[in-house]
Amino acid sequence: MKDLIRIRGARENNLKNISLDIPKHRLVVVTGPSGSGKSTLALDILQRECQRQYMESSGMSSESLAKPRVDSIEGLSPSIAISQHVTNRNPRSTVGTVTDMYTYLRTIYEKKGERRCYKCHVPIAPAANGGETEAVTCPVCAHIHLPLTKADFSFNTPQGACPTCSGLGTVVDIDVEAVFDETKSIREGAVTFWYEAINEYQASVLEGAGKHYDLPMNLPLNEYNEAQWDLLKYGVESEEFTRHFPSVQPPKTVGKGRFKGVITGMWQRYKEKGGQSGEAAYFLTQPCHDCHGERLKEESRLVTVEGRTLPSLSKSSLEELGDWVESVHTRSVDEEDTILEAVLHDLLIKIRRVLHVGLGYLTLDRQAISLSGGEAQRLRLASILGSGLTGVLYLLDEPTSGLHPKDTDGLVKVMKELRDLGNTVLLIEHDQRVIQEADHVIDVGPGAGRFGGEIVGQGSLKELLNQPHSVTGRYLKEQRVLSSKERKGTGEWITIQGATLHNLRDVTVSFPLGRLVAVSGVSGSGKSTLVYDLLAVAAEKRIGKAAGCRAITGLEAIQSVITVDQSPLSRMQRSNVATYVDLYTLLRKIFAALPAAKERGLDAKHFSFNTPGGRCERCEGLGQVEVDMHFLSNLQVVCPDCRGKRFRSEVLEVMYQDYAISDILMLSIEESLSLFSEQKKMAQLLTLLCEVGLGYLQWGQSVTTLSGGEGQRLKLARELSASSTGHTLYLLDEPSTGLHPIDIEKLHVLLSKLVDAGNTVIMVEHNTELIAASDWVIDMGPGGGTSGGSVVASGTPKEVAATKESITGKFIH
Repeated sequence: MKDLIRIRGARENNLKNISLDIPKHRLVVVTGPSGSGKSTLALDILQRECQRQYMESSGMSSESLAKPRVDSIEGLSPSIAISQHVTNRNPRSTVGTVTDMYTYLRTIYEKKGERRCYKCHVPIAPAANGGETEAVTCPVCAHIHLPLTKADFSFNTPQGACPTCSGLGTVVDIDVEAVFDETKSIREGAVTFWYEAINEYQASVLEGAGKHYDLPMNLPLNEYNEAQWDLLKYGVESEEFTRHFPSVQPPKTVGKGRFKGVITGMWQRYKEKGGQSGEAAYFLTQPCHDCHGERLKEESRLVTVEGRTLPSLSKSSLEELGDWVESVHTRSVDEEDTILEAVLHDLLIKIRRVLHVGLGYLTLDRQAISLSGGEAQRLRLASILGSGLTGVLYLLDEPTSGLHPKDTDGLVKVMKELRDLGNTVLLIEHDQRVIQEADHVIDVGPGAGRFGGEIVGQGSLKELLNQPHSVTGRYLKEQRVLSSKERKGTGEWITIQGATLHNLRDVTVSFPLGRLVAVSGVSGSGKSTLVYDLLAVAAEKRIGKAAGCRAITGLEAIQSVITVDQSPLSRMQRSNVATYVDLYTLLRKIFAALPAAKERGLDAKHFSFNTPGGRCERCEGLGQVEVDMHFLSNLQVVCPDCRGKRFRSEVLEVMYQDYAISDILMLSIEESLSLFSEQKKMAQLLTLLCEVGLGYLQWGQSVTTLSGGEGQRLKLARELSASSTGHTLYLLDEPSTGLHPIDIEKLHVLLSKLVDAGNTVIMVEHNTELIAASDWVIDMGPGGGTSGGSVVASGTPKEVAATKESITGKFIH
């Protein structure tokens, strides 16, 4: 009993009154088709109940955490859930700061840094006690240097940050050339973002200002003198303009010419709206022109240890940093510097853990917000290992997401180390290699949504293979393999020439059109740079070039571009599956057209829960209201007026095939298919959602509850539902994320349909099944970061598999 977590009668979401025992101090994998109930079991039941019991045992109120629908859970431990959601959105947060590695380096530079005079740049002798004594004087120019502390090496403190960019490393500038068309006058549309009515109004104000100062402002801009330009850009009250007319008082009213200035106004709106103004596209983020992106003040930037500055180490990959720390560590041992030796030893262990989880290509200065869900999760996993905690239940959500197969073994090793410390490691996972390495596998299924929610198999992988109801066991036993259709394509190609962006090494590569193309390679090898930062940017703007390459040719062969990446869909609780794909708009029209709606004077807007009219105003269409519990956390309860139905009674009286509109919001996509078989447009959209493996989702399910993989497939469905004409280029970012092998087969069918309809699909992908089933593979590498950036192999899956230099090729069967 002590070594088991016992769950009895779990009925949360789609779980069908399940009972099971989970062995503790083991590596446990929960697997099964998408939507089968894996996350409900691991996160909604285990994690929530762990948190609830912990709060209760600590004497805190657990009212804010609803007790999961389960009869009993025994044998729980304190838990740590490591999800894929990147919660830290602070631009100052970097890989170096979140892992504390940068803190270690700051200590090293404070204690051992060799300084240069920032006035004449000659070396100056360090203070006797490593920065703790009095000021140091330059032997050449006699400039006095104050001691440098740890704070002087932090870009997040006033002492250390570059004063120009405040330690961000970047400054925002307006692309002035894009704002003005110098061949035109103001009334002809010289300010490119002013639409007609605004242009008319602003032109009259500007001309009023021109009369006030006797400056003709109705000329083409290329005929303006300096004063006219300063008036147009900065306005009548700016220092830039008033210097031309120091003795003239500016106009007091807009009617008389109190013109704000185009650039001045743009900056004001940009700051007021936190960078989200209508002209945000005209603002360019560029490296700071003082520190050149190195974030620190000049004095700190000049300090070296073993010939390297702190910013140069921050820009090198963790793999390279590890080599540097090794060499400094060896020297500290030789010199018997015990303090430095201890710091370097701890830093080296941290770096090695990150290398184990396949993140050696990351740099310390990489912003935390730019990490993918899988990268953020593995980085946190590597950090947790250092805590030394035992008796903890670790819950992980698909840690192999975005990981190349070659790095899976390293990740498994880290998870086994956590287990061997005396912890229980439970992960939701589909990767066959991880399933093979697990001590215990729980298979949830057999299908998704209402067709899932049962334990269809459990035990070791060997035992699973012989359990007839196990979906995963049956799939692995049959050893089904996706095969390439080996399409020949249209014979046309899109070619990127001389790409040097980020880590790309003068890459020239061609993408065949009319084929399913996989761009593969280890994490950090340059796949996303190639497909998203270069190809997507150029294709969407229809330009034969992009910053970071010489030219891009062949774009004229495509008519439209659809990009589906992994950014969050929405953070709004009101946005649900049906509203996101515009399914709900069609539904409202169907209900508004019914005789019962017309009799009651109801139109489409009355069937919306987002606007006043037909919705319940007590809960404003959410179906729930918040109850003030005074000293306890507020509680969400079913709305007493509409009883969770969201609408007023007269709206709910309108029925479509015996279903009120609130009933349809409770249905899954798959369940509603037969209801709308006669509605052509709606039936097509519902079928499409089923084809991308989302038939188990409910119409009214909030998009904030979706996993990363579900969100991406919903985005794909929305893009596919839009009417596209001619040859479309689809750019997909790891579409297999979160999919069971059975669902990957369905995805392959869908992608094949797109290509067979005369389109091109290019996907960044790590799943070897999907790579092997593509028509063409471009393999990047050979490593990540500075070790990557080249095309290792390009050709059919068979040709790439036969290329010795290709790491991906070794995993393609």
